[in-house]
Amino acid sequence: MTYSVDLRERVVAFVRKGGGKTEAARLFEVHRQTVYGWLNAKSLGSKPHGRRKRKLDWEALQRDIDEHPYKLLRERAAKFGVRVNAIWYAEQRMKKSKKKRSDVTREC
Repeated sequence: MTYSVDLRERVVAFVRKGGGKTEAARLFEVHRQTVYGWLNAKSLGSKPHGRRKRKLDWEALQRDIDEHPYKLLRERAAKFGVRVNAIWYAEQRMKKSKKKRSDVTREC
């Protein structure tokens, strides 16, 4: 759960003015360990979150899809050294799907 910076500042100010850590936790309805963490933190602001570094290079995968549209997921996974699910997930996020051959007609 993310707490507001205002709440964090009020809790830290309460403890620094002489209030107890456990008392602050009860009063502000946060966990005692959270109070300790805020007291030891360099900054009370929220930490920036971004996309984590992935093992799979999406740009290289994009190039591979453009160059070899009929490759199977397992072939791409072997090339990039990842599991099939990683390739499937990346293709879904890129809104890429298997190319359908238009030159082949289906007979029922």
